[in-house]
Amino acid sequence: MVRRVGWMGAAAGWGLVAGWWTPRGPLTITQALWSVGLSVAVGALAGWLSRSRWSMLAAPALFAVAVEVMRLRVDGPSVDAPHASAFGLVVLVAGRGLHGLLSVLPMTLAAAYGAGRVRRGRAGGRRSWRYARRTATGLLTAMLLAVTVAVAVPARTPPIAGERAIAELGTIDAGGHRLGALIRGADRTAPVLLFVPGAPGGSELGAARRHLAGLERRFVVVTLDRRGGGSSYPALDPTATVTLDGAVADVIAVTEALRRRFHQEKIYLLGHSGGSILGVLAVQRRPELYRAYIGAGQGVDLTASDKIFYADILAWARDTGRAGLVRTLTALGPPPYRDVYSYEPIMLYENEVYDYDHSANAEGAGDPFAGLGASEHTLLQKAHVLNAVLDTWSVLYPAMRDVDLRRDVPRLEVPVYFVQGAHEMRGLAALFTPWYEALRAPAKRLIMVPSGGHRAFLEQPRRLAEVMDEVLAQQAVTPGR
Repeated sequence: MVRRVGWMGAAAGWGLVAGWWTPRGPLTITQALWSVGLSVAVGALAGWLSRSRWSMLAAPALFAVAVEVMRLRVDGPSVDAPHASAFGLVVLVAGRGLHGLLSVLPMTLAAAYGAGRVRRGRAGGRRSWRYARRTATGLLTAMLLAVTVAVAVPARTPPIAGERAIAELGTIDAGGHRLGALIRGADRTAPVLLFVPGAPGGSELGAARRHLAGLERRFVVVTLDRRGGGSSYPALDPTATVTLDGAVADVIAVTEALRRRFHQEKIYLLGHSGGSILGVLAVQRRPELYRAYIGAGQGVDLTASDKIFYADILAWARDTGRAGLVRTLTALGPPPYRDVYSYEPIMLYENEVYDYDHSANAEGAGDPFAGLGASEHTLLQKAHVLNAVLDTWSVLYPAMRDVDLRRDVPRLEVPVYFVQGAHEMRGLAALFTPWYEALRAPAKRLIMVPSGGHRAFLEQPRRLAEVMDEVLAQQAVTPGR
């Protein structure tokens, strides 16, 4: 009885700790390695104390139930009940599936070894069955070791030649949250350019390093992982503190940290898509921190954009005979929606509806996830990419839906430049034009990229570098700004 209570308590106790510590699954290398190690210890203890192979099922089951109980205090698609959709399946595999791989599987295998040591010498059934069990256990153990080694490989960024160069992956404190950032430049004394990426929960570290090398010769380029995205996914919780005001405050806090570190009075700010809205609001709030603002794929009013996306996708679905999609969109009605899964048809089809010839561009197909193969992302970050987007989207996107720059930001106190693709999605382009025409600023300029779309600044990075040369030249002419 004491033994039973002991191993059952250990399994349930570790589940409560894991559910509190890693409710969305292990997100960092440290969390992953500790999860594997502690699960092995608990599983071995359960097998040894129970003296039964049933511990291979009972211990993981107790652990899983305890984890789910602790997950009740956390919100988001990755911890909510499974959802019957394409995104829901990916979230299930990358969330609970990955947690199972790094916790349940090692516990099960260790319980098998623990029980096997106690039962050594006993009759164990037919010899062929014993060999089959041992072979399966051995293969699963080898797979677990390979996964553990792969997970343990840290993110890294290639060096830049030169004594004054800087190339590092690190974190920046923003109001008590540690946000990941990639910092690269050929000269650490060069002007600082902070890049705030687009989609909530997304990461552009790999894409920035691959495509913005031209900027690294002119600036110290700092690519931020916003709270909830990429290496900043662990900073998402508690989600109750994720607000629009907080997201803007994060940009300002990172700006202040960069000013102190690089001893610069002002820096440059580049914002893309959803990050461009945060960038505009940060510049409006604290114009004295910035030399200029550069917008790319500029957002203006997310709710109005989504309604245009909805209408265009519905019309495209009818024209192409996609009856199932027509039924889905008709049943949903126009946005805004209450939950992130209702936006799934828009997320899945908007790139297809607004497709164009990408062959002339550095990004090829224009895939926003193409940069995830870069070394700046760990295996865990790659596995959690959709979970990070949906978890962050579900709490931040509703907070951004009431923003309309046409109403809220009629003027900015710094020079502004916009790099827009000629193939920008209509849901963004149609709203950007009237805002840009009405916007008042000390200086403003619109640069259209003929072969670019929503990611024109990455698709045609040479054009962006040319624009930034113009920005630097203009600043040299008017140094007081």
